[in-house]
Amino acid sequence: MSEEDIDRIETVASRIYNAIFDGLDEVEIEGEIFPIVKTSKSKVRLVEKDGYTYIEQNPRKDSRWAKLAQEGHQIMWVMQGRKYLAQVKDGKFLNLKRK
Repeated sequence: MSEEDIDRIETVASRIYNAIFDGLDEVEIEGEIFPIVKTSKSKVRLVEKDGYTYIEQNPRKDSRWAKLAQEGHQIMWVMQGRKYLAQVKDGKFLNLKRK
């Protein structure tokens, strides 16, 4: 994944993160409107764009990230398929693929 790809993902992730944690129903990215949907089972909010899923941390899981979410931290993951590419925690972007 190129640095340009990561920069683009970070920009998109920031917009989606803000929209999700501001409680919005949709987010505008590059002039296009994307719905913020809730999963049927866990009720977490997510946006799918260009093969990536931007999804908030499920606080009802049994993990250290869920515990942080329960404590009030705002955590969102960027995934491609089942691979975690990045995390946004309390507004700070972290590239998980950086070597």
